[in-house]
Amino acid sequence: MTARKPPLYDAHTDREAKLTEFGGWEMPVQFDSINTEHERVRESVGKFDVSHMGQIEVTGPDAVALTDRLVTNEVGAIEPGRAGYGAITDSDGTMLDDTITYRLDDERVLFIPNVGHDEEMAERWRTYRQEWDVDAAIENTTTDWAMFAIQGPDAEDLAATVTDTGDGEGTAVRNLGRFSVTAAAVAGVDCLLARTGYTGEDGFELLCPTADAESIWEEFDCQPCGLGARDTLRIEAGLLLSGQDFDPETDPRDPYTAGIGFAVSLDSDFLGRDALEAIAEIGPEERLTGFSLLDRGVPRHGYPIVDGEGSEIGTVTSGTMSPSLERPIGLGYLPADYAENAASETDGETAVVIRGEAKRVRVETPPFIDT
Repeated sequence: MTARKPPLYDAHTDREAKLTEFGGWEMPVQFDSINTEHERVRESVGKFDVSHMGQIEVTGPDAVALTDRLVTNEVGAIEPGRAGYGAITDSDGTMLDDTITYRLDDERVLFIPNVGHDEEMAERWRTYRQEWDVDAAIENTTTDWAMFAIQGPDAEDLAATVTDTGDGEGTAVRNLGRFSVTAAAVAGVDCLLARTGYTGEDGFELLCPTADAESIWEEFDCQPCGLGARDTLRIEAGLLLSGQDFDPETDPRDPYTAGIGFAVSLDSDFLGRDALEAIAEIGPEERLTGFSLLDRGVPRHGYPIVDGEGSEIGTVTSGTMSPSLERPIGLGYLPADYAENAASETDGETAVVIRGEAKRVRVETPPFIDT
């Protein structure tokens, strides 16, 4: 099957970016070095093409109510012009995906499934719209929009300079609160600008029409960054990657086990609510935790985690050499009691097995950096 290409594919190849297949898309993994791109985001500002993310528009009188019943955060409590983070769960409370939901107004919701999940989630909304007989239209607009992320401590200054929200001075951009979204123009093109991101830094995500993608990308004069830096940044921030830190088929997890219980509103009547309430009452058996290697090596997805006696107690879901901390770090699931006790110890009894050798780790609670 041919990989889907983002609107900026030709611009990326002209820039001689290294490309990779990711979730059915051919995306830039790096433009320069991953460490250079990572450092720019942590210290100044970088831009990412994230057009591989899905965009699903839900419109109509019951758009908010429908979405409220299909995600774990309370969409009905989100004010127009704001966004919320939540999980999409099945009736057993298993996470199918995680998503940002933008409530644009009382009859328009935009939610962002992860790469490769766009049509699956659009069809899920259509199925329950019919089953629950609600008045809402669902459209998969992933190919209509390009999506960019502008991230880093200087992202606000750059966005305020480039975008026009009608005040002429960038004040509205500077005053845009975290998880807020507004209409904005870039080079005269109408866009959506949200103060959200996936790096642990301040920043914005911008949606623009596909046809205008290249001109708008060029307006943001900063370091282009690929999926490699996006991954090292999000691991340092302790953020989940769908399909890697959880997967409904190969590694089914609920939000409490995955460490995002804060994104569950048990006051909302969403699909999977009763199952998650039961887990919340007794606590999850396992939970996602972080660790740093004390020995040489880099943890990778699928590596076993063992206790001091060498018994396997978990599995690495994400790992990298942290450019910011200059040490190997990772995420993985451990028994809840073990994780809590191990996080208070520093003797390195826990280990990750790398190529047959047990490498000692220090268990710690993510994020690994201040976010």
